Amino acid sequence: MLKTGAQQIGINLSENQINQFMLYKDILVEWNKKINLTTIVDDDEIIKKHFLDCITIAKSVDLSKVNTLIDVGTGAGFPGIVIKIICPNIKVTLVDSLNKRIKFLNVVIQELGLENIECIHSRAEDLGKNPSYREKFDLCASRAVAQLAVLSEYTLPFVKVGGTLVALKGPSIEEELPTGKKAINILGGKLDKIIDITVPFTQLNHKIVTIKKVRHTDKIYPRQAGLLKKNPLGQ
Repeated sequence: MLKTGAQQIGINLSENQINQFMLYKDILVEWNKKINLTTIVDDDEIIKKHFLDCITIAKSVDLSKVNTLIDVGTGAGFPGIVIKIICPNIKVTLVDSLNKRIKFLNVVIQELGLENIECIHSRAEDLGKNPSYREKFDLCASRAVAQLAVLSEYTLPFVKVGGTLVALKGPSIEEELPTGKKAINILGGKLDKIIDITVPFTQLNHKIVTIKKVRHTDKIYPRQAGLLKKNPLGQ
């Protein structure tokens, strides 16, 4: 299912990559008994709703041209670790605010033998102010559930000018666009495209939003989380 589904998306997985995904799945299920990582615990559902869903990012951006990727609010490693497995040459940074998730991610990285990948325990609004990470990445990929205006403020500060933000969103994206577009513009981005995706072997219809970074983000962004959520940009 994983191999065929990935082929339908345009990705050919090697035997080693398939083995890495299966080991990732097993570690996820085992750790999920101890800490809350996912509500999806069935093997087939993990393959479809986590792995294949994240691989669909390859439909919206040419990953062969990406050198550096940051996944903000990565959770259990989606989509960052998935992209690292299918594109091992990309340098990946995973960011999450919960240390127990970081511990899980470090185990996955070690067990899968992944290299050139780091995990950072931090809030996005703090790390986004750090000169070592601000506007340093070709691609930011996020599957976080925040509205587009809020998500953009969390993530666009990490993207270098000329880079791309890719957000996996649900069908409700149309409702988020009026304020989302305004926020994106304020933050130095420009809405590039929205593509419809059906995840293989499912009825899941998703939208993938790609945003180009066209100018530097003002240093006042991102704001602190409380203000950012209470008063989203673009309203």
